[in-house]
Amino acid sequence: QVQLVESGGGLVQAGGSLRLSCLASLRTFSRYGMGWFRQAPGKEREFVAVITWSGGNTYYANSVKGRFTISRDNAKNTVYLQMNSLKPEDTAVYYCAAAYNAYDVRVEEYDYWGQGTQVTVSS
Repeated sequence: QVQLVESGGGLVQAGGSLRLSCLASLRTFSRYGMGWFRQAPGKEREFVAVITWSGGNTYYANSVKGRFTISRDNAKNTVYLQMNSLKPEDTAVYYCAAAYNAYDVRVEEYDYWGQGTQVTVSS
């Protein structure tokens, strides 16, 4: 059974940093593009960042570009999201997701999802 487990969320003041991790129980983890998405209360799930299977390419939502960094360690089946200069509007549940042989910003293109981790940024 495939599982994606996020960790690293929490409460932080505006301007602070958090590092999210996502451990994936995928046998062929290195064949999956990995994405981070977020969902705030009353809003739709939105794209945050994506990384190719090799880590050679990344893409970010405009709202986080320059503040967030996605990375992966295929030896550890783990993808990370380093979040700096956090703002109150970054408050949401953050989800990691896996898309087989894909590199996409669309929710519907992802095959597996984690349960999410809460990030709360206070002003």
